Amino acid sequence: MPAPLVLPRLTWGDPASTKTVLLVHGLGSSAALMWRIGTALADAGWCAVAVDLRGHGDAPRALDYTVAAYAADVAAVRPERGGAWDAVIGHSLGGAASTVAAAADPDWTRRLVLIDPAIHIAGRDAGIIRRSQERAFTEPNVESVGAEHPHWHPQDVELKVDAVRRASAWAVEETSAQNQPWDVREAAARLTVPTHVVGADPEEYSIFTGDLADEVLKNPVITMSIVTGAGHSPHRDKPEATVEQILEALR
Repeated sequence: MPAPLVLPRLTWGDPASTKTVLLVHGLGSSAALMWRIGTALADAGWCAVAVDLRGHGDAPRALDYTVAAYAADVAAVRPERGGAWDAVIGHSLGGAASTVAAAADPDWTRRLVLIDPAIHIAGRDAGIIRRSQERAFTEPNVESVGAEHPHWHPQDVELKVDAVRRASAWAVEETSAQNQPWDVREAAARLTVPTHVVGADPEEYSIFTGDLADEVLKNPVITMSIVTGAGHSPHRDKPEATVEQILEALR
């Protein structure tokens, strides 16, 4: 893997907790936007740590924005007391990076939860993601985000605007450009830790569905559930149902 960067952290819960979980956000997002999951896990007795990925938030900038580079960064993140994470939860790009990291080092985490993960992005999905990021960087304000996502919690709207304003637009563009093809199916096939996919509803929009999901689920360590009525960001679209599925996967 490429040389890792040191990623900044946010923490929810008691750092002395015996249960540790790492939260890894998606493209154009930030550690702070994992607040709903972090809060719920802290209330359940976990110490939840979220990181800003390279090129996002307060993280260092770089030239390499391949999934392999993102994976190297998160693989280098360890609990304060050392050892393995009890769980890692990754959304979209964060899910792809976490998949690669866990496949390369089975001792990095004891369990993996992937939220609508970006395992293979091509064709129509690549265009949808590119246009979504272009819209986000064109109008990064509360009014436009709130209008596009009227059901989001006000803090999600505020934090999405903040995430876009603090992310490198060039880094986001390069993440798509440098990952051609964008395909971590081979890493998913090599996973040996128990892995659960919290999927978005295909009737809304999901990047992990159909033949792709069928292929990845052939790995016997991987299971899946779907958050009905949620699009690509279930933790913002349907936070209560998403948290419930995450907690069930961690039991």
